Amino acid sequence: MFVIIGIVVVMGCMLGGFIWSGGDPRLLVQPSEFLVIIGCVIGAMLVGNPLPAFIRIITGAIGTLKGPAISKQAYIDLLKMLYEIFQFAKREGLIALEPHVENPESSSIMSKYTTFINNHHAVDFLCDTLKVLLSGGVPAHDLDDLMDADLETLHHFEHGPTASLTTAADAFPAIGIVAAVLGIIVTMMSISEGPEVVGHHVGAALVGTFTGVLLSYCIVGPIAQIMGTYASMDGKYVLVIKAAVLAYAKGSPANVAIEFGRRVIDPTMRPSFKETEEACKR
Repeated sequence: MFVIIGIVVVMGCMLGGFIWSGGDPRLLVQPSEFLVIIGCVIGAMLVGNPLPAFIRIITGAIGTLKGPAISKQAYIDLLKMLYEIFQFAKREGLIALEPHVENPESSSIMSKYTTFINNHHAVDFLCDTLKVLLSGGVPAHDLDDLMDADLETLHHFEHGPTASLTTAADAFPAIGIVAAVLGIIVTMMSISEGPEVVGHHVGAALVGTFTGVLLSYCIVGPIAQIMGTYASMDGKYVLVIKAAVLAYAKGSPANVAIEFGRRVIDPTMRPSFKETEEACKR
């Protein structure tokens, strides 16, 4: 939502200032310049990224329009779910978790929490880690190393689209210059047609440079930045699972294990001790 508001503010202020200074906004509509700039950047992204990665870039950019999936309530639900799992394992035995981790979508515990169950990376991380615990004989420090390796891989995977889109944002000004140069070539071909025609072509060429800089610093660059922020939030969500499961594997009771997870949450979204306690009692 705030991404849409930001884009509206950028475009509104840019057009408002241009019109206020006497400019005609119709002069900024140069489809040929847009085709060169946007087409070249998309083509370069296709060259530099496999198709699945390119699709993740597009879906990630579109996903920023909806806002982050992780909220304070999502963390409360996660801590409550982990508490239920640990309490269930204590009451029924660790082996009783097997049907839950094999089919989390059918689990009477996990399926209740839609934010978690829709986060496929978090589901895989928790279930795979619990499967390792079920197999037995894994020291806590080895489990810690195993989860760290998974988290590092997940970090690179989640931030891949952000890095690619940032590279594209950095390329927009240069591609804008390419479009402008092409416009100047057209201008030189029309030099004998009089000042009015030449002026029109020069203006169109300058729109190419303007569009490249605008897209880079005011649209695509900020979208890449917020994509990185959302990816970090997803990583922190999984890190909470790691902290709680590791504490449980070391022998901590359920309420202490989820406290380890709670302390990992950023202060802006961290539920209080009382909020967590009351959620777990419900």
